[in-house]
Amino acid sequence: MSKIKFGTDGWRAIIAKDFTVDNVARVAFAVSTWLFSKGQNLSVVIGFDCRFGGEMFAKTVAKVLALKGIHTYLAPEFVSTPMVSYGVLNLEADLGIIITASHNPPDYNGIKLKGSYGGPLFETDLKDIQNLIHESNEVNIETINWEDMIDQNVVEYVDLETIYIEFLKNNFNIKLIAESGLNFAFDPMFGSGQRVLRKILPGVKCSHCQKNPFFNGIPPEPVYQNLLDFAEKLKTSWKVDAGLAVDGDADRIALFDADGNYVDSHHVILLLIHYLAGYKKLKGKIVTGFSSTVKVEKLAAHYGLEVERVEIGFKKIAEVMLKEDVLVGGEESGGISIKGNIPERDGIWNGLSIFQFMAESGKSLGELINEVYKITGSFVYQRQDLKMPVELKNRIVKKCRENGFSEFGDFKVVRVEDFDGWKFYLNEDEWYMVRPSGTEPLLRTYAEGRTAERVNEILRAGYDTIMHC
Repeated sequence: MSKIKFGTDGWRAIIAKDFTVDNVARVAFAVSTWLFSKGQNLSVVIGFDCRFGGEMFAKTVAKVLALKGIHTYLAPEFVSTPMVSYGVLNLEADLGIIITASHNPPDYNGIKLKGSYGGPLFETDLKDIQNLIHESNEVNIETINWEDMIDQNVVEYVDLETIYIEFLKNNFNIKLIAESGLNFAFDPMFGSGQRVLRKILPGVKCSHCQKNPFFNGIPPEPVYQNLLDFAEKLKTSWKVDAGLAVDGDADRIALFDADGNYVDSHHVILLLIHYLAGYKKLKGKIVTGFSSTVKVEKLAAHYGLEVERVEIGFKKIAEVMLKEDVLVGGEESGGISIKGNIPERDGIWNGLSIFQFMAESGKSLGELINEVYKITGSFVYQRQDLKMPVELKNRIVKKCRENGFSEFGDFKVVRVEDFDGWKFYLNEDEWYMVRPSGTEPLLRTYAEGRTAERVNEILRAGYDTIMHC
């Protein structure tokens, strides 16, 4: 069988090629072995999203764990990643497992692992589990009687969505939001968060709130190019004050304002800092990834808050949240958590926070963004993923390591930060960043500038320079 290698959150692979029942059973067996090294009387929460085979794969995991004597709480229907993560904490379980490939294309599925604290499992734990995966599946799934396991209460169905909705109701003023006179729209991208807002805000306009494992052929990642249909509805058909979009497992966020303009995760991070520190007068550290906007430091300084930059990947943010008092932890890809929530990305929680911010302040999303701009200055951010031969990728990385780039076209480099990639500052507000993928012949490039035109110029100049090195 193929070797299973974990990534940031767990394992993802193409369905029926590598993501098979046998391979899922191999992972589940390794998880059970790892759990028993930690203690006895164990329990695990399991969920699945809207992708192909989700329930079958979740039952496969449940069968293996139950066979090993681990009590399993299983969601009977599709659920989001935050529902599983909060379910682990609420049910005082030892681990959470969700069958999801998050924002990946529809031919993928995967396994995410969550710790007892309700957040991403630590990297060392993931490596330990990966090292315990056997070369072949040693469990005959077909011989395990599902009904017997239900009857013996080794596997117990639990409504994780209702548990999560109660958590939201206990932390938000849903009545205020619903009666504010504001109109909202929601696009879950055919994903597993699709029922939540309709249950707590019945008046919300919904787009793509159906189960469609193909996701209409569009990867369920809430970036602008994947949300064109939603944007068009907001601009032409629906009159709303804000639109919320989340990814396939509802842990990433994007917003739209009343005019249908896309509001990226960088602006969401800043809005949440502005709300919690500026309006709520709360304190705490700001933790963000290396690729996030430099405006984080400006806004945090305005409110007297400390900023910590970490390597890209939400698990690095979660590790800080578990040890320190964190107000906002957020990454460029749309994964954000704030004080009061578990240390987990949660698109719906953050969307409700913005809706409540609007309802409490009586201000539009555009007005609140302009309040942020008065402190930080306006900005535009863009990322560009470049596929290229490995040899060229390695040459570019080598030149970055050797400080070989002093200019990109007409843009002069004034200083360089070398942390998780290379960030080339062109001035204190504008920069170009290069970061190689560790697993693909892919180079990620990023730019932040004062205007969209400047960002495009920076990316173009950067591309021309690195591709000819």
